[in-house]
Amino acid sequence: MAFNAKTSSLETPPFGRDDIELIERKTLHQGFFRLEAMELRHRLFEGGWSKPMHREVHHRRDAVGVLLYDPARDALVLVEQFRAGAFDDPVSPWKLELVAGLVEQDESLEEVARREALEESGCVVGPLTLMHTYYPSPGACNERVTLFCGLVDAQGMGGIHGLDEEHEDIRVHVVSFPTAWELLIQGRLDNAMCLIGLHWLAGQRASLRAASQRALT
Repeated sequence: MAFNAKTSSLETPPFGRDDIELIERKTLHQGFFRLEAMELRHRLFEGGWSKPMHREVHHRRDAVGVLLYDPARDALVLVEQFRAGAFDDPVSPWKLELVAGLVEQDESLEEVARREALEESGCVVGPLTLMHTYYPSPGACNERVTLFCGLVDAQGMGGIHGLDEEHEDIRVHVVSFPTAWELLIQGRLDNAMCLIGLHWLAGQRASLRAASQRALT
């Protein structure tokens, strides 16, 4: 089967899982995450099959992120913590982020959002709005991330949070939207969740604030 550009639609992928032949799969490392090596081949856009290729894939559970937004104060709740993946960052491995966590077995995405918000920031979340679900790095990792916006009352929020058994040391910040946007422009908010979440909020902020005001009146 050859790819036909004239009949192809971007809404429907031309190939699927059946267009891949898995030759071999083996586990290279099993810890908190799993690293697999695969030998495979796949169909080509011009027809036929690729030559066998070797790929390594980092397996991890799916994740949920929550942009905590207080529409009455036009403020976000951000968390700051050490990140091992940023160990060699030229500025600092302590990162400002959205609340986030991994999905546990038999747990809904909404339940993860509310649990992580409480554990990482002490925050009880109101209505949740789905933003996006995406692969952060599909060339090397199978993780999918789902982002929500959660409405909160940020009055009195702050301090240090996190679970001792997970070695979490999380500082909570309440930041106005203009300040958060400036941090993004300066490169201080340098992770995908913050970038996607802030750009989404920039487009939805006025309607969220208007709806919140109507609810109060």
